[in-house]
Amino acid sequence: MQCEEKFYQIYGRDAEARAFCPYRICPIGAHSDHNLGKITGLAIDKGIHIAYAPKQNGVVEMASLQFPKRAQWHIASVPAQKQNDWADYLRGATLALGRKQKLNVGLCGVIEGTLPIGGLSSSAAVIISFLTALCKVNDIKLSQQEIIDVAYDAELNYVGVSVGKLDQSCEVLSKANHLLYLDTLDGQYELIPQPANMKPYKIAIFYSGLEHSLVGSKFNMRVDELRSGVYALQAFAGMEYGKFKEANARNVPREVYEQFKDRLPVPWAKRCEHWYTEFERVEKGAEAWRKGDIEAYGKLSFESGWSSIHNWESGAPEQIRLYEIKTQTEGIYGGRFSGAGFKGCCMALIDPTFEESISRQVTEQYLAAYPGMKGKYEVFICNSADGVEL
Repeated sequence: MQCEEKFYQIYGRDAEARAFCPYRICPIGAHSDHNLGKITGLAIDKGIHIAYAPKQNGVVEMASLQFPKRAQWHIASVPAQKQNDWADYLRGATLALGRKQKLNVGLCGVIEGTLPIGGLSSSAAVIISFLTALCKVNDIKLSQQEIIDVAYDAELNYVGVSVGKLDQSCEVLSKANHLLYLDTLDGQYELIPQPANMKPYKIAIFYSGLEHSLVGSKFNMRVDELRSGVYALQAFAGMEYGKFKEANARNVPREVYEQFKDRLPVPWAKRCEHWYTEFERVEKGAEAWRKGDIEAYGKLSFESGWSSIHNWESGAPEQIRLYEIKTQTEGIYGGRFSGAGFKGCCMALIDPTFEESISRQVTEQYLAAYPGMKGKYEVFICNSADGVEL
């Protein structure tokens, strides 16, 4: 791994250990978890690696192959406010873990992402891989749910992204050749095995060539628009409601939305429309997977992508074009944006028989539309994988 080579280059010795957290895809269930919806997801066999060694003086010193600046802080004096650089995710993780466990040992490490950043929950994967390393050097053992909660705390409360627990859950709970079916209301989940009668599949990742950042994008605004719609629906229906941030769509029945949706401002109504229809798509998708009908599951993923464009109103033009190309390409069961849909990657579930023709056709059509992305755009073929090893 390049991270190990870079570690030796910086420190003149080999790293003592390596942490790894997989990326994830969410074919159905996007823009739902922050309002306690249901999701389906898979971890993939690409992710974040960290080559590291303990530092007994409590200092954390991290470098990244993707970003030039090294970051440093002490486990006992992490800046209370984010510093607006790539290492904020790690500072937030240090603070969140330190609130629950006693930290004595720091670490030095080098982070390497095996796919381009954007749309594969790279932020959550960075946090979780770092947490596993920090736990290891401090002899801390966390349960799966504890590491999900700590990673969620770091991104929500320190970095300031209005995330739910989709990313963390997929990266921790997933199992190869199983679909994670998770209810973010209570954390209950099921790992649905790939049935014997299911057609074979692989996971294609199409990197648009555009860098991606949830912070500063319209991600938080979209979540606020959904909450605004929910808050108004509660008022229209005479339901009890409290603080704005406590409003979520899961507490408002679909019937209430249908009754009062015409009274909502159009943007708020669209965000609600996506959330309620996505909830139904997830339930149908889980049943399709259970039956081994990957074509039905893929069709629902395409529908999720359509709703993300037209109801959630996400997606850069480049991503939208990739989505359109996928819907017209033989051998693709289904797919959508991966992640929030503000630049970054698209994913697809594909028939492996068509792997070469899919890569060629999508590439040719995308670069014909966006020739400036030549040299930046990439295609990766992946498999499902186990979640992080704790």
